[in-house]
Amino acid sequence: METLAVALLGFFTAGYFVLAGADIGTGMLLPFLGRTDRERRLVIASFAPFFLGNEVWLIATAGLLAGCFPDFEGVLFTGQFAVLVPLLAGWMVRDAGLWLRGRASGADRDPDPAGRQNPDPAGGRVWRPVCDGAVVCGSWVVALSWGRLLAALFAGTPGTAATGAGAVVAALAVAALFAAHGAGFASVRLTGAPYARARRLTGRTRAWRSFALTGSLMAAVPVLGGLSLPLAASAADGATLALLVPALLVITPFLVAVQGWTWWAFRHRVSGPSYL
Repeated sequence: METLAVALLGFFTAGYFVLAGADIGTGMLLPFLGRTDRERRLVIASFAPFFLGNEVWLIATAGLLAGCFPDFEGVLFTGQFAVLVPLLAGWMVRDAGLWLRGRASGADRDPDPAGRQNPDPAGGRVWRPVCDGAVVCGSWVVALSWGRLLAALFAGTPGTAATGAGAVVAALAVAALFAAHGAGFASVRLTGAPYARARRLTGRTRAWRSFALTGSLMAAVPVLGGLSLPLAASAADGATLALLVPALLVITPFLVAVQGWTWWAFRHRVSGPSYL
């Protein structure tokens, strides 16, 4: 049971980094990909159908960690408190920006078919850049926080937050990987000028190949970071694992199926800004 629990933890963690890493990375690149308000809405619409479902994988990871590895969860959450606070704050700020961007009066209006610009009150012109800034800053904070957390895991010190030059390098490297993954995702989903800008970052490689490559790296990083952790030794008692692990094995295929259906339903490139 301990081995199955560790495998499930690795699966959920890798799934979160691959899936949520795409929308976080795209949010990091929002100012580069979208130069106008309409283009930024197009970029946001590229990952809008996915980001809530992607975050479920992180919730599942945290729940599995607390239920199946309570001792290690206590050590990790206590020791990495200084990293987890900005990570969660960045997460909330980013999601708030995504949810609230279209709430200002006139903020969701596009030019009419005749080409005339619809009225756009000053509130919308001010509110949208504020929300865009929240999405960008929150995405960068989340990515950098994951980098610092992974630096501690690679160093084998999950109970102590990483510091020094190594932590800075790791945080920047992981953030760069998030951004590269976002560029790959954007090249798969976008059209027009934002697509052309994404292709500048991914090069001549086919869009899906670039996305698959960065996705493989995103999955490998947390798994490699967890290889040296004493997960099996800190697993819950046999009775707890006998209850939780089979339940997770039953639920996981449904989670994967729903995620697969979502990606299939929204497989087409985004051609116009919209909110779902």
